[in-house]
Amino acid sequence: MSLLEVRGITKRFGGLTANRDISFQVAPGELVGIIGPNGAGKSTLFDVITGFLAPDAGTVLLDGSPITGLRPDQVSRRGVARTFQKLRPFAHMTALENVMVGAFQKTADPAEARDRALGALLSVGLAGKEEAHARVLSTGQRKRLELARALATRPRLLLLDEVTGGVDQGSIPGLVDLVRRLHGEGAALVVIEHNMRVIMDISQRIVALHLGEVIASGPPRDVARDTRVIEAYLGQAYHHA
Repeated sequence: MSLLEVRGITKRFGGLTANRDISFQVAPGELVGIIGPNGAGKSTLFDVITGFLAPDAGTVLLDGSPITGLRPDQVSRRGVARTFQKLRPFAHMTALENVMVGAFQKTADPAEARDRALGALLSVGLAGKEEAHARVLSTGQRKRLELARALATRPRLLLLDEVTGGVDQGSIPGLVDLVRRLHGEGAALVVIEHNMRVIMDISQRIVALHLGEVIASGPPRDVARDTRVIEAYLGQAYHHA
């Protein structure tokens, strides 16, 4: 059985169809990449999966059971966590307090939440930043903070939206290594990423979107050679690189 099944998801905003009949599955422990140009519907799809938006058609299943219509906090408690393309830390809270917010999704005990948060901060390389306020952290550090907050919920499925987006080039290898480590530890991940070298390298399977529709799905090498993907997104320069 698939861990996650997205079945025929359609989402409209007035006359704009952001997602059109999108279907794919994610197996336990699999790393699936989502690619596509700006406006392809990638982040909207994450919003639907995690309960921030209700679809106009279709359903999302976790372990074979529908989670469509659940609130984001209910989806989180089922074992699905996410990060956001636009970073959303609690700016006036410390890094530790930010991550404890995630931990409280699964425990009401402040001591246990603190322990989980400390472990998550250590896992993402933010040990020593526990008392730093989120507003003073660099973009790369805030990316790690958001990931730590997601990890503190103890997810079975982790959705990462632009994990390397907006960070300096020197920070990218460390973030990529972190994603690899999480996957190596058994986490199932769905990753939206514009850095094609990164996403093609780390993914086991790619789902390519264009104008809200799936135009290709399969192993990275096959998707990178797909004419529709080249024309819509990658371009000939990438194809021949």
